[in-house]
Amino acid sequence: MSKVLLVEDDPVVQAALVHALTDLGHDVCAVGTAVAALREAGTREPDLVILDLGLPDLDGVAALRMLRGISDVPVIIATARGGESSVVGSLNAGADDYIVKPFSAEHLAARINALLRRTAGSARTDHPDLVTVGELRVDLAQRQVFRADQPVALSRREFDLLAYLARRPNRVVPRRELFQAVWGQPYLGDDKTIDVHVSWLRSKLGETAAKPRHLHTVRGVGFKLVAPE
Repeated sequence: MSKVLLVEDDPVVQAALVHALTDLGHDVCAVGTAVAALREAGTREPDLVILDLGLPDLDGVAALRMLRGISDVPVIIATARGGESSVVGSLNAGADDYIVKPFSAEHLAARINALLRRTAGSARTDHPDLVTVGELRVDLAQRQVFRADQPVALSRREFDLLAYLARRPNRVVPRRELFQAVWGQPYLGDDKTIDVHVSWLRSKLGETAAKPRHLHTVRGVGFKLVAPE
């Protein structure tokens, strides 16, 4: 049973989602404000948060940024705002997935199950210098990478790029953040350096942009490293 924190201020929608999620076997805590959501996230330690953007006390994106300050819990944005700017803004703020109302209970359940599968088995950090994401094992101390127990030869920059993403599995890392962290320079928005290095890295990991397994591009936002489903 997964603990789900539902943040939805519409009582009718909230009741329907609680009923559907409970029927699916989840332990659901439902709140209607951002303040209550942050309080529950800090005390209940949920396995997943479903967050509406149109909250009465605080905009959902602002609430998400505050949530990210205290927790890495997986977050699905569930809202009526379907514009690209809302999607991009939410992903940049730290959301893991985005679903637009109206949606069926089956659709939401599929998103929840997929996200919980990825977060349950994607990143293991039993040793602080060793990160495992799917078939990839990144030894941060020795600067070595293994795919399915086979060594992968990477350049210094390719390793730094992969290591930064591996420390943040299942999270969309914006291009600006990635460029500043790995290259140590301000991102001007039209630099193709990241794309070239991501292409080289994908090739060495045995995947392509058309058929990604671990390294995924989120159009208009950045990149994320996940365990293949």
